[in-house]
Amino acid sequence: MEATRRVLVTGGGSFLGDAIAAALLAEGADVTLLVRPGAEQKVRGLSQRARLISADVWEPSSLKGRGRGIQSVIHTVGSLTADPSRGLSYQWLNFVSARNVANMCVSSGVPHMVLMSTPRAPWLPAEYVRAKHEAESYLLRIGLRTTLIRAPLTYARGTPRHPFYRLLSLLGAFPLTGWLGFARTAPLPLDVVARGAARITLQPREVKTLYGASDLRKHNSRREMRRGAELNSPELAAPQQVSATIEMLDDEIPFGWTPPGG
Repeated sequence: MEATRRVLVTGGGSFLGDAIAAALLAEGADVTLLVRPGAEQKVRGLSQRARLISADVWEPSSLKGRGRGIQSVIHTVGSLTADPSRGLSYQWLNFVSARNVANMCVSSGVPHMVLMSTPRAPWLPAEYVRAKHEAESYLLRIGLRTTLIRAPLTYARGTPRHPFYRLLSLLGAFPLTGWLGFARTAPLPLDVVARGAARITLQPREVKTLYGASDLRKHNSRREMRRGAELNSPELAAPQQVSATIEMLDDEIPFGWTPPGG
């Protein structure tokens, strides 16, 4: 990184948003966390090192001007679960939030947006994947300089994991089954995804638009892949939000916020 980069991360106070913010800080970035109104206390340790601003990604008026002076926005908000009875469809949770943040980037003059998206996988809801990919298409269509990171499900090292997901991780690491597609979709440690996303965002030259699990791994050293978060930020070593992993499909944890009501 040639100069200090000002980066805004949506989803402050959430599993993935806080981890990416911590990874950016470890790389020397100037970080702003966008936090849902009333959730500022969830950020805890990061509030001493990152700037906090309050806004609702589902309310475009609250985003007005929030991107001024920012060079990159990383959008982490969304959910793997929906609740249509409250109006919380996959489209609303994952597409509308990304669209509103993209429009904020355009109106505030932010030159670059990173979308944390997803690959297709049989164990992911098809409507969730469709909404994420529609968000990708929207960003590319409006002409905003876009980086798409199709990250697989993530987990915090040392937390209990369902045997099915442990098996997927093993299949992803084994060369033959990895070649069959498991390397692209098998769960990755949270610190690997966060560190990879931070480094992809901060790289001085645009290499490509679409990144996947292999790219996230390549942006971590072998030592980081083996030993994990303790090598960098203490916030990554002990994420504040983790009572379950993203892969467990918890309502609040998967990518970030869900709206407070229908």
